[in-house]
Amino acid sequence: MTLEIKRRLLVNMKLIFVFFLLFTVYCSLFTSVYAERIKDIARFEGVRDNQLIGYGIVIGLDGTGDKGQAAVQGIVNMLKRMGLTINSDDLKSKNIAATIVTATLPPFAKPGTKIDALVSTIGDAKSIQGGTLLLTPLKGPDGTVYALAQGPVSIGGFAAEGEGAKSQKNHPAAGKIPEGVTIEIEPQFVLGNGDSIRLFLHKADFTTANTIAEQINRELHGAYAVPADSSSINLTIPDQYQMDPVGFITKIEAVDVRVDMPARIVVNERTGTIVIGDNVSISPVAIAHGSLAIEIRETPEVSQPLPLAPEDAETVTVPRTEINVKEQKGSLVQVSGVTLGEVVRALNALGVTPRDLISILQALKAAGALRAELEII
Repeated sequence: MTLEIKRRLLVNMKLIFVFFLLFTVYCSLFTSVYAERIKDIARFEGVRDNQLIGYGIVIGLDGTGDKGQAAVQGIVNMLKRMGLTINSDDLKSKNIAATIVTATLPPFAKPGTKIDALVSTIGDAKSIQGGTLLLTPLKGPDGTVYALAQGPVSIGGFAAEGEGAKSQKNHPAAGKIPEGVTIEIEPQFVLGNGDSIRLFLHKADFTTANTIAEQINRELHGAYAVPADSSSINLTIPDQYQMDPVGFITKIEAVDVRVDMPARIVVNERTGTIVIGDNVSISPVAIAHGSLAIEIRETPEVSQPLPLAPEDAETVTVPRTEINVKEQKGSLVQVSGVTLGEVVRALNALGVTPRDLISILQALKAAGALRAELEII
């Protein structure tokens, strides 16, 4: 083999190596941008939160509690259970408030675990600032007491009021008790049936469910995942994971899957917020949009009697009204776009406000030019 042939082979090998390296980097970037972990887009059957609720009494308020007898009756009942009998008519205090205490019980919570509590007034209490929640049992939907709540309430603000002024920050009639709930009973969770387990998607989509099943089968080297519908996937636990379901779940959660996003535009008419998805496109169409602005200004003018006017002459106030009408000229503008950047540039070319843009999007949807689902919240 001549030296020239060896040199050419070396150059070709270097080019192949560089091409392979660039292809690997491109694939890794593509996966990192468009792929998401299964644990971020789905959850396993049995892994869910549960809601707890209870009736509690907040004491130690500075005259901002309930004016009625609801909270007082609760205090009387509590003192009676403690062996102290007291008449409700003798207990007239605005330093207590009747509240509803709620908490979210996480999955697989063990006794002794601390979680946050949300305390909300149900009476006419003005503020629970500086109050302390008395021991409150929190029940689940089945009526079982799963946790106990107690502690000082934090409202994250204040409320001050005088005879002629009032100052308030945040909402003083509701507050939180950080780690004020102690779990007493571990709820029963069923994680699959031993041989299989189901995976539930946060957002139902047939394409995404099928992609997840294919990616899991590719990762496990077998047909272990079968999509049941658009929101659930049936998983058969392999033999090597029969005694290690946690390891199986951990492996599945770490699998990267490309999520298929539908073409959708979300519009909030109250705030004028518009969110456009990546797959939204607009067919070529011409738009003319103009707005009408009417301004009415009234200025009162005082007319006084002249120096030699009769004695019965009175001073009168004559209103002066000015009306200005401005109508912007609307010219036809061609709008089209296939990618998200083209759609944004085309809509920005109209030079309209977000609220006007909402009307334009609705008109585009009615005309059939908007290739996306328009969701108004």
